Amino acid sequence: MREHWNERYSAKEYIYGKSPNERFSRLISNRSPGRLLLPGEGEGRNAVFAAQQGWEVVALDQSEEGRCKALALAEESGVVIRYELGDLATMPLPSGSFDLISLIFVHFPGSIRTEVHHRLLEVLAPGGTFHLVAFRPEQLKFGTGGPRDVDLLYTEDLLRQDFHGLSGLSIQILDDAFSEGSYHQGRYAGIELSGVKAPH
Repeated sequence: MREHWNERYSAKEYIYGKSPNERFSRLISNRSPGRLLLPGEGEGRNAVFAAQQGWEVVALDQSEEGRCKALALAEESGVVIRYELGDLATMPLPSGSFDLISLIFVHFPGSIRTEVHHRLLEVLAPGGTFHLVAFRPEQLKFGTGGPRDVDLLYTEDLLRQDFHGLSGLSIQILDDAFSEGSYHQGRYAGIELSGVKAPH
């Protein structure tokens, strides 16, 4: 997959745009800044926006091309982000150290999905918020972005299974439109989840 994303991100333009995801920007605009982890951050649009709002941002991805573009966007925007390269399923992650973790259109195959989601919950600080925006299987009929394999798409039942331990768990079905660069254009079938890790 690293080669796939390096090839995609090697394009001169920011293929998902430079503006943050609307659901993500709405989330962080309504809370006080803290430490934020953005796995699968790609070209850096959400990380840079969060840093502009005063968040201390750590971005993760496999793609060297994505990292280069993210750091260039941060410099252009006058902010600093930390961007680490690695495979989220295996790279070491600090336990209990982030106030917010957000996955924006980051999809894992069924064979590792639950394990990776639970790893991320361990990284979340007690009282911290977990947030996710993803595509549902219905997205396959639109062809406006996202994985083409149903094994990589999320249903409400799958997410409730993975994140049942969060308090105040909220899952919203999104039937909406987006305009995010050249790869996310038009109507889409999404799902948004948020919840809070119980304090010790």
